[in-house]
Amino acid sequence: MNHWFFKHMVSGQRRFGVVMLVTFSCLVKALAADVGADFSAANDLYAKGKFPEAAAAYENILQNRGQSASLLFNCGNAEFKSGHLGKAIAAYRQAELLTPQDPELRANLAFVRTQVQGATLRDSRWRNWISSLTLNEEAVLAAVMVWALFGLLTARQLRPALAARLRGVTRLVLALTVFSCAILGLQAASHFNSPVAVVTVGQATARTGPLDDAQVAFTARDGVEMRVLDRHDDWVQAADGAGKIGWFSTKQVQVLPGA
Repeated sequence: MNHWFFKHMVSGQRRFGVVMLVTFSCLVKALAADVGADFSAANDLYAKGKFPEAAAAYENILQNRGQSASLLFNCGNAEFKSGHLGKAIAAYRQAELLTPQDPELRANLAFVRTQVQGATLRDSRWRNWISSLTLNEEAVLAAVMVWALFGLLTARQLRPALAARLRGVTRLVLALTVFSCAILGLQAASHFNSPVAVVTVGQATARTGPLDDAQVAFTARDGVEMRVLDRHDDWVQAADGAGKIGWFSTKQVQVLPGA
């Protein structure tokens, strides 16, 4: 009796697992189909020249269905066509974190930046260089180098006769491991500890403190990129390309990870 019960219980669990797997698969397919339909609808709006509507449609997908480089790129294009330089730059910057080597994306971002008026922040050459790979790609590369070094050291211990032959290769892999880990550290520090604020309104007012009635420090035009220095509630303290520092309401800027 117990054997029969156990056998049928296991069989029932297997059937339940299959049903759940099929249900999950159907849900994923339905979600993908919905995203594809919404993306196509947004593209149609863009093709018809309805750029603000297209930008809103792309933004809706990004907020509710997750990010992708193509969505962010198209959203940036629609925002630029709508005359929103800051929102376009913000979308392009987020897409750049996913596909830093996309030449069309880099060209569009560079062009929009030329339209911005004011002392905007410019990324240094070394920052652009260390961001040639995504953070995930750099982490994978560093992990591969660490495991390669570990494998070589293990081989030298297990086969002492190979130690002399592997000495040069081991030194090279060691150097590459240190280099890749250093780049990963710099990139991670930039990404997590050096956020950027992009002005997304026509003209943002910087104040001397995080209060609506604080004295006006300066103003920044749409699309100006600034380095975030501090945060307090719904305010961010940022410095523009000329070194001017002030507090901005988060209604006026969009805060993004560093490069």
